[in-house]
Amino acid sequence: MTSALESVGAAAAAPTAAEDLAARTTGLRKTYGRTVAVDGVDLAVPRGAVVGVLGPNGSGKTTTIRMLLGLTAPTSGSVELLGHRLPEHGGRVLPRVGALVEGPGFHPFLSGRENLLRCAAMEPAVRGPDVRRVVEEALERVGLGAAGGRRYRGYSLGMKQRLGLAAALLVPRELVVLDEPTNGLDPAGTREIRRIIAELHAAGTTVLVSSHLLAEIEATCTHVAVMHRGSLVAQGELAPLLESGAPHLLVSTPDVQAGLRALREAGAPAREESGEIRVELSAVDSADAVATLVRAGVRVREARRARTGLEDVFARLTEEDA
Repeated sequence: MTSALESVGAAAAAPTAAEDLAARTTGLRKTYGRTVAVDGVDLAVPRGAVVGVLGPNGSGKTTTIRMLLGLTAPTSGSVELLGHRLPEHGGRVLPRVGALVEGPGFHPFLSGRENLLRCAAMEPAVRGPDVRRVVEEALERVGLGAAGGRRYRGYSLGMKQRLGLAAALLVPRELVVLDEPTNGLDPAGTREIRRIIAELHAAGTTVLVSSHLLAEIEATCTHVAVMHRGSLVAQGELAPLLESGAPHLLVSTPDVQAGLRALREAGAPAREESGEIRVELSAVDSADAVATLVRAGVRVREARRARTGLEDVFARLTEEDA
């Protein structure tokens, strides 16, 4: 039986040229006593990509990100950011990296604006006269312009996430790392995060974003890295990964049961899915499936070829270890 990893084949292949990578880990491992949190992760983040690190809570996403940023020392393995080894060259590289990891931490009795002013004052690229302008632009960018004067302790969880994102984007970055950036946000806030990620991508910034929400990764990312139980089980471009599963045809019809009977009698694998007919195209051509329905007098409103969803891909990649 073909394994899940073999089934994604070329889609799981990562680039190897160091000059094409914004970040790379080699043999990254982290243990806490006898607990192995991350085990042998070889992560490759292409320059200019939006890479989604996907996995359930406890899969090792945040620990990997913390090691990537020098916040946690690995038990073994190595890390490179923007072509430089960490921790040796952290002082040179980290100012070019913006990050929001495990939620923001600010002074509760200061306002959002006052907190950002202190962050901006520590940015090597921001000169004194520019500090206030940079802060106001960052607040507006994340939708906190009107709330900048409120104390941080009175912010909602979503507002705190927005302020943390503003701090990460005070100055232009070559790499932006976001750990669960939509945590606590309402749908409007989530759309704003998507917009900001799209703007960063259009400007050539590399973005690494972790999430356990498959829909968010599918909506925002160009590449994906799937983690499961501390290991990296697949990585590569998102589009080929989504095309790696069996193709299928979704047919919208008011005659679902009649359509299922006609297709099954013709030897076409079909089942009902959300009020539609799903036809697996491994044994039948899409045109032949539609012709079978028409000959049987089944009314076809719409027939569309569909790709595998990220949820199906994730299940296939991790089912062998379940």
